[in-house]
Amino acid sequence: MQITRQADYAMRAVAYLANLGQEQRAATSQIADDQKIPPSFLAKIVSQLSVAGLLQTSRGARGGVSLARAPESISFLEVVEAIDGPILINECVIDSGTCTFGDDCALRPVFCAAQADLVNRLDSTSFETVVKANGKEVA
Repeated sequence: MQITRQADYAMRAVAYLANLGQEQRAATSQIADDQKIPPSFLAKIVSQLSVAGLLQTSRGARGGVSLARAPESISFLEVVEAIDGPILINECVIDSGTCTFGDDCALRPVFCAAQADLVNRLDSTSFETVVKANGKEVA
């Protein structure tokens, strides 16, 4: 299981903005340069994160991109799912009928538990963690 490059870039962009603070804006060109993200790719990512309600964008001389909510209220899961959609380790997790063995499969419970653990970890980890790791106070 690996998140897409697009989700990785989205995580880096949100982390960058979290470190700036909720009220601060950054130009997409600055984020792209600092985080080594292709600018055209970042534009698409910012659009998706804005639609998901995670980022705010504004145009003009004082425009840019900022967090739509405080870093402690944005989870890693929200960002990944805004880009990649719901996490799914194996199709059988949501539909046991996709497995030849159905409900008698000995592997399905392991996949279900692993997915639940991953989703819970990503959901319980907010971008406040990133800010604190960099030694900053979260306002």
